[in-house]
Amino acid sequence: MAFTQYLNIDGTDMPLPVSYDLALSDVEADSSGETEAGTTQRDIVRSGVAQISVSFQVSPAWLKKLSAMRGKPKLAVNFFNTETMVRETREMYIDGFKTSLAHDTSRKGLWKVSFELKEY
Repeated sequence: MAFTQYLNIDGTDMPLPVSYDLALSDVEADSSGETEAGTTQRDIVRSGVAQISVSFQVSPAWLKKLSAMRGKPKLAVNFFNTETMVRETREMYIDGFKTSLAHDTSRKGLWKVSFELKEY
């Protein structure tokens, strides 16, 4: 049985995630909001903007790779779109990078890493 490759960042296949949450949202113009009549008006200027919350349990080597990716201003992210069930590539950045020790080992530990990938 083959596992689905959920994420590829800048040409690097990521490890199998512990959690993977995809949110697609719309960007509304400033003219959106409530009208004088009390109805809602939505002027969508962009639809389907991706935000992916992901977490991994990784080795120190992977922690170092992920930390290096965090510092890049733009990443080419190929991800599994759970709405269409196909892979897509979009330009994103990493936000909310968090690490914690999952298990102490003689090889510098097993690490929990979580972050959000946000589309430009």
